[in-house]
Amino acid sequence: MTEFNAKKVKDLVVQWIRDWFEENGPGCNAVLGVSGGKDSSVVAALCVEALGKDRVIGVTMPNGIQPDINDSFRLIQHLGIRSYNVNIGAAYEALMAEVKEQLGAQDTEVSSQTIINMLPRLRMTALYAVSQSQNGRVANTCNLSEDWVGYSTRYGDAAGDFAPLGGLTVQEVIAVGLELGLPHDLVVKTPSDGLCGKTDEDNLGFTYAVLDKYIRTGVCDDPATKALIDDKHRKNLFKLKPIPFFKYRD
Repeated sequence: MTEFNAKKVKDLVVQWIRDWFEENGPGCNAVLGVSGGKDSSVVAALCVEALGKDRVIGVTMPNGIQPDINDSFRLIQHLGIRSYNVNIGAAYEALMAEVKEQLGAQDTEVSSQTIINMLPRLRMTALYAVSQSQNGRVANTCNLSEDWVGYSTRYGDAAGDFAPLGGLTVQEVIAVGLELGLPHDLVVKTPSDGLCGKTDEDNLGFTYAVLDKYIRTGVCDDPATKALIDDKHRKNLFKLKPIPFFKYRD
């Protein structure tokens, strides 16, 4: 396996973004949710280098109060991009109350996964609302490691029009982020979905370093961890595929 060249890959992704916009949205803006974590920070910086800061729009979408919202604002200020702050708290509370009322009428409880996944789906709704009003194309900020084990919400953070990090592992995203000159603490920030109070690695049951090594080399030293990764990968492949449809032939 060759050593990862962060500068070369950064330049290739920047050119890929330019080419994609030239084909799919000449003159359009890149619109993305800014969480203050490494993925959205790196995608925002890549888009700025590819398109210029005047064509990149960051959207913060707290659910009421977001404890680390200052990280998002710091990234926006660092890059000098336009931004909007769309608080989804009231929409989330209203929708969740309606769902609970309707399910409760049938003696059905709202599942924990429903609660967790509703937030990213509402955020994507808000993101597309801003994008369509700003001549935009929505950037997906998921990376290869997350996609590999399905650590994303379908039609939530897994949605988007283009995915600059879809072919890069977590460790590679960090290397590109440092190459871009982003604030160090944002690039190496412990990843968390901000929904359940746990880190990504707590939820997954293994570290990204172990996962990334397995993705790139096929080597996983612990058989139990390998089996867990393989199981998650197999179960979540459907998230990466287009919606299957019935093909009618007369």
